[in-house]
Amino acid sequence: MGNLLCCVQVDQSKVAIKEGFGKFEEMLQPGCYCLPWFLGKKIAGHVSLRLQQLDIKCETKTKDNVFVNVVASIQYHALADRANDAFYKLTNTKKQLQAYVFDVIRASVPKLNLDDAFEQKNEIAKVVEQELEKAMSAYGYEIVQTLITDIEPDVNVKRAMNEINAGNSMCKVI
Repeated sequence: MGNLLCCVQVDQSKVAIKEGFGKFEEMLQPGCYCLPWFLGKKIAGHVSLRLQQLDIKCETKTKDNVFVNVVASIQYHALADRANDAFYKLTNTKKQLQAYVFDVIRASVPKLNLDDAFEQKNEIAKVVEQELEKAMSAYGYEIVQTLITDIEPDVNVKRAMNEINAGNSMCKVI
């Protein structure tokens, strides 16, 4: 019935993209609007302004040839005043974020030994966040926080490291 009366509703924490005959006209804030469809007016889509989180798992190799899985958590949101860029310039935000994170992690971690990667995970997160902020601001997104939540070496490497540490502990006791 709303379509017959030309009424549309934009929900809270979203903006709607209004088009006239297929051309962007304006962003509609939350509320109720009258869009005469018979005059070519329509809602092309919505952009959520809520904070979103994307967890990305990236496999890479350290300087000492140990394969590790690095898990990064990216918190981001679309900027209200740039929602048209977020809607029109980027098809798949998550894939784009993932590509940038993979690129930065695979450029940073191979320069570090395994132990250094664990110690410098905050620095890795800062580099990822800076690169994402530069890239994603062109698409109307703000990167709020980037965390490296886990660096997990291969199971065999973990086991070998635990055996070495156990052996070192035994030598100290004797």
